[in-house]
Amino acid sequence: MKFTLSWLKEHLDTEAGLDAIVEGLTRVGLEVEGVEDAAEKLGAFRIARILTAAPHPQADKLQVLSVDAGDGGDPLQIVCGAPNARAGLVGVLGRPGDYVPGIDVTLKVAAIRGVESRGMMCSMRELELSDAHDGIIELPADAPVGAVYADWAGLSDPVIDVAITPNRQDCMGVRGIARDLAAAGLGALRPLNLPSIIGQGECPIEIRTDDPEGCPAFFGRAVRGVVNGDSPEWLAKRLIAVGQRPISALVDITNYVMLDHGRPLHVYDLARLSGPLVARKATPGEEVLALNGKSYTLDETMTVIADANGPDDIGGIMGGEKTGVTAATTDVLIECAYFTPEAIARTGQKLGLTSDARARFERGVDPQFLEAGLAIATRLVTELCGGTPSPVVQAGTPPSGTKALRYDPTLTEKIAGLAVEPDRQRTILAALGFGIDAVWNVSVPSWRRDVDGPADLVEEVVRIIGIDNIPSTPLPRGEGVARPTATQAQKVERRARRTAAARGLNEAVTWSFISEAEARPFGGGAWTLANPISEELKVMRPSLLPGLVAAARRNADRGAGSIRLFEVGRRYLADGEGLTLGLLLAGDRTPRDWRSGKAQAFDAFDAKAEAVAMLGAVGAPVDRLQLFETVSSGVYHPGRSGSLRLGPKTVLAEFGELHPSVARAFDIDGTVVAAEVFLDAVPVKRASSDHMREAYAPPALQAVRRDFAFLVSADRAADELLRAVRGADKAAIAEARLFDLFQGQGVGEGEKSVAIEVVLQPSEKSFTDADLQAISEKIVAAAAKLGAKLRG
Repeated sequence: MKFTLSWLKEHLDTEAGLDAIVEGLTRVGLEVEGVEDAAEKLGAFRIARILTAAPHPQADKLQVLSVDAGDGGDPLQIVCGAPNARAGLVGVLGRPGDYVPGIDVTLKVAAIRGVESRGMMCSMRELELSDAHDGIIELPADAPVGAVYADWAGLSDPVIDVAITPNRQDCMGVRGIARDLAAAGLGALRPLNLPSIIGQGECPIEIRTDDPEGCPAFFGRAVRGVVNGDSPEWLAKRLIAVGQRPISALVDITNYVMLDHGRPLHVYDLARLSGPLVARKATPGEEVLALNGKSYTLDETMTVIADANGPDDIGGIMGGEKTGVTAATTDVLIECAYFTPEAIARTGQKLGLTSDARARFERGVDPQFLEAGLAIATRLVTELCGGTPSPVVQAGTPPSGTKALRYDPTLTEKIAGLAVEPDRQRTILAALGFGIDAVWNVSVPSWRRDVDGPADLVEEVVRIIGIDNIPSTPLPRGEGVARPTATQAQKVERRARRTAAARGLNEAVTWSFISEAEARPFGGGAWTLANPISEELKVMRPSLLPGLVAAARRNADRGAGSIRLFEVGRRYLADGEGLTLGLLLAGDRTPRDWRSGKAQAFDAFDAKAEAVAMLGAVGAPVDRLQLFETVSSGVYHPGRSGSLRLGPKTVLAEFGELHPSVARAFDIDGTVVAAEVFLDAVPVKRASSDHMREAYAPPALQAVRRDFAFLVSADRAADELLRAVRGADKAAIAEARLFDLFQGQGVGEGEKSVAIEVVLQPSEKSFTDADLQAISEKIVAAAAKLGAKLRG
């Protein structure tokens, strides 16, 4: 919402300066996003007079001007292509070093077709004062040469840009903002000058609403004998300042009332209407050519304003070209209607159509401001365009928009922690338009749709007083040592995050929503938003990997050589959401080096090692994990992926190299390996009343290491053999680790040699040779059950 300082002061009687107003707006909850001052932006441009204008020797459409800049120096030579440039013209001069905002250029001395030019004479568009660019600015002959143009033209009217939250529909107009500032003590709200217009004759067209659900009230009146020319300078300048393009006086009036009071209106060319003008539901398949030049196909849920020839506009969102006003318009119908906010929002979402009117109607305009808004618009039309108004036609009944609440002034301290005197609260609420009787029955004004209960009234009081004035009050602390409050899932998440960071992975935080294209390689998403804020954020992610792959691509595009990312978050499946740790490795695992040669890329075993480490950190029984070559996700490369499970059904993690088709879908080059650890599937340890664990005591006796080499079928997973060896003697075997795999000479066809280091840990006494022999036999026997035999 943009407005100028002078515009605000038409509603707010105040002596406050710009800084105080900006600070006051932010204090009452209307965040100021920026302030622009055209005078400051154009402060370098001066009024200058053209002394002579001669044809350019090398170009027919250019002239060489000598210009008096009013600084007492020699005239400046300027090459100009404006058709109205001539000797004696007084205009606006930009000199070398000046920045021209309309063309985004900083001027410098330049040769144009062989003739040196030391500046430029500017047009309105080049200074962003209007869209006019058919010639340079022409000022009165007595304009002071050498003076700052912005000061002479009175352009020092700062434009304030305020972010309006969806609940503050009353501040979608300048008057609502002025009301808040007045309540905050920055002046007094000026009385609203509502004209009393007596119509003549009868309205020549029937007006009615056949859709009380979508359009409960439809007011209108005709004005005959208007002249639709350009808007007066004050209106055009005001609209341009806030980013609106002046079109014609009639259209500009409706835009002005919308910005001034938050009340959208529309004007029809009466001669282009046929039959009654009706608010009704659209017929499926009907089309409207809107004022933006696009056609929209409607359905039966949408409200339109239609005549006998079909729909003329999309009710409450955008008018149509068919019945819009033109320069030839002489008779108009001014429409002022109330549209149900929910219906407007649904229609706008379906059509993908936004407008200033929609932004106000879907928030909820004041339902009791129809007649007043129509009167204000009628006065402006008759003053600026002439004409004779008809009486007002009122079809339907707008909702009252008022509520009655019971309020207790002590609630400000109970709810917000801020004690405010009852009389001060009464003054604030009254200034905001609330009615309060002696026993604190409060009537809510029709423009405050967002106020539903006493807590909302507390918010109104506190924001006007200032949230900064709420005292900081420490919460009471119980005696003794505080009990832990983290849940088991929170502890698991913390341990996983810390372990990943400690292992050299960088944490990424990606969106929980992804595009349909990103979800497709992962089987699509189970949940899709019907009204996404962007098509790129439409599907709730079924996996953490899409976000990580996209992040890896961005890093790779910016020259990252080794990418190690992880994220702890939730994946969203049909049966619920699951806490997950995703990790991704891409690029070089080790850089090239004179000792090791070429750079080494990551492989699936690196992803597996990280997954196992994460599971160990969160308390999963890694010694009982089983490796399966099958994965439920189709995003991994077959034969270069696997899953870690507790039994065939409990999947704790999946890992592997991403399938080339997935890498291509995300436009990422090279080998990419990844893993997902399903933290929600990790078995939860049983709660124990004894939270103290025994102090660590290292073994008193030295461990013994023995190596075994087995010949086993080539398709037998080494993990199975390791688990068999570990279980051969659980009391003596502390660890079993694979250290060599070999296939080739000396090993039979279809076999492989698997070498395992076994760590034996004595407890009470050292192992004798007989003990070691017995344990070795148990190991060999356990391996034999899998078809493995000791290699000679």
